[in-house]
Amino acid sequence: MDLVYKKRKEPNNGDLAVEASGLVKTFGHFKAVDGVDLNVRAGTIYGVLGPNGAGKTTTIRMLATLLRADAGSARIFGHDVVKESQIVRQLIGVTGQYASVDESLSATENLIIFSRLLGLGRAEARRKAGELLEEFGLTEAAKRPLKNFSGGMRRRLDLAASLIAQPPLLFLDEPTTGLDPRTRAQMWDTIRRLVKTGSTVLLTTQYLEEADQLADRIAVIDHGRVVAEGTLDELKASVGTSSLQLKVTREEDFVIARRTVEQVLGIQLMVSHDAGKITAPLVNVDRVTDVLNALREAGVHLAEMSVQKPTLDEVFLTITGHGVTEDSAVASTETKKAEVAGV
Repeated sequence: MDLVYKKRKEPNNGDLAVEASGLVKTFGHFKAVDGVDLNVRAGTIYGVLGPNGAGKTTTIRMLATLLRADAGSARIFGHDVVKESQIVRQLIGVTGQYASVDESLSATENLIIFSRLLGLGRAEARRKAGELLEEFGLTEAAKRPLKNFSGGMRRRLDLAASLIAQPPLLFLDEPTTGLDPRTRAQMWDTIRRLVKTGSTVLLTTQYLEEADQLADRIAVIDHGRVVAEGTLDELKASVGTSSLQLKVTREEDFVIARRTVEQVLGIQLMVSHDAGKITAPLVNVDRVTDVLNALREAGVHLAEMSVQKPTLDEVFLTITGHGVTEDSAVASTETKKAEVAGV
């Protein structure tokens, strides 16, 4: 049985769930967040993509009233996160990167306690716990002590707890870290269902596929700054053209095929003879037909043909100069030190 989410009325603030301007946070001599601007429309999934230490978690903590910004401002559904922090906390839910559940209790007990703290009656709390455990595939382990849970199971329980109150705005800080592919896909479906019922989700992630699958808009953050922002297609279009990829049926036709592609597109290809494969930059997709007609006239038969847009990995690499999985050791270390110190 799928968990059923009730339709709710969103707090009235036009179209924006999150408005952040010039957010700055410094830990000692390290500037974790350096002037971040974000505008998140209500009823959407907004992805914040970046490597470890980029400033994603620190930004979430400031927006969620868990950390005070050194400069800048932020509003949640029109409410200032500093001046109206109590109201803001009633409008949001936060799921961090690590489980925030009690290991001495069972999964059912954890969810019932969280539900009771949020004002649910005993019967409603037990019913909600049962629905969430089934939604996240934890029914068989419902009575098992958490100390016997795997990392992925703990993560799923933490995610389930964050959905008890069904807040209008949900902050998910790398929500699928440690999950297997099947459970990650289930979580994606859950997030999509929440948004369909009116929730807004701000999602931080290192997973390119996750941002690609879920986000309506994406902010690329690196070294504490937003270095690019837009829809997936806008980000891909900003870094370059598509590519035409061909593979000839007979390797002896490779040279003719290459020359034909160069003549039609007016370019010089920098390619190697790799099992009859040709990759060419494609500024105008309409020219694909011209290339195919010319190859047919030249007697070249194709085994494969495709037009590829830039991948999100290529977008991130082009914008930041390094891959999304590259870890900033200094940034991660300094941020963790600040968190341990309770800053």
